[in-house]
Amino acid sequence: MTATLLFFASKLLWILAAPSMALLILAWAGLLLLLRRRRQAGFVCLFTALGIYSAIALLPIGVWLLGPLENRFPVVTSLPANVAGIIVLGGAVDPDTSKVRGIPTLNDDAERMTSLVYLARQYPDARLAFTGGNGALAHGTLAEADVARELFTELGVDQSRIVYEGRSRNTYENAVLLKALVKPQPGQLWLLDTSAWHMPRSVGIFRRVGWPVEPYPVAYKTAPDLLSAIHGSFPQRLEMVDLAAHEWFGLTAYYLLGRTSALFPAP
Repeated sequence: MTATLLFFASKLLWILAAPSMALLILAWAGLLLLLRRRRQAGFVCLFTALGIYSAIALLPIGVWLLGPLENRFPVVTSLPANVAGIIVLGGAVDPDTSKVRGIPTLNDDAERMTSLVYLARQYPDARLAFTGGNGALAHGTLAEADVARELFTELGVDQSRIVYEGRSRNTYENAVLLKALVKPQPGQLWLLDTSAWHMPRSVGIFRRVGWPVEPYPVAYKTAPDLLSAIHGSFPQRLEMVDLAAHEWFGLTAYYLLGRTSALFPAP
């Protein structure tokens, strides 16, 4: 019951706390204050919101916020000689759109899925595991695991090698439920395949539940060059700020709840 309440509370809170929504609420508050002839407070709210929106549009704020997350664990340039298994976290598929359209639908973190196919070929004897249910407040009956099963079947991955966990709603439940299903043995080396921006929190959670993993970060959204920093439209920049803020808030909340091993897990 507590886990369910925390899940719903976090989802509802984020709807209002996301920078894009919080700034919109602040702008509307300023306008309403102006209409009620509270000019000073109204102008402060309105110009604060417009100023931050402008900063996001003109400066690489999203890159500055997301970069430290993505750079926390290095790119894997040399694979281990042997691994017992490979884990891919959900978050790269849209189960509801997949159900409506009748085909697996991926988002811009799709490299989580393609990397599993690549790693499965590099380690033909390794166990494979996908974990992901449906983390939306309002959703259909299809889980991410259902979409992943269809996608990996189409891509030719041997289904007898893969364990699917389809009840988890967040990263903490990913780790807890998958560990109970897979039952990893002490000393085994498991690769964790997830987006680079999501890797610090994910590694911290797996460490907390007693399942040390080897990070395999993918799906990068930032690059250390000027062109990447100035690239992108305003909606893309705002979306990156939302993503970074969500992950930093998640790291803090999970640490306070005792769900991760450190505030900012490191290699």
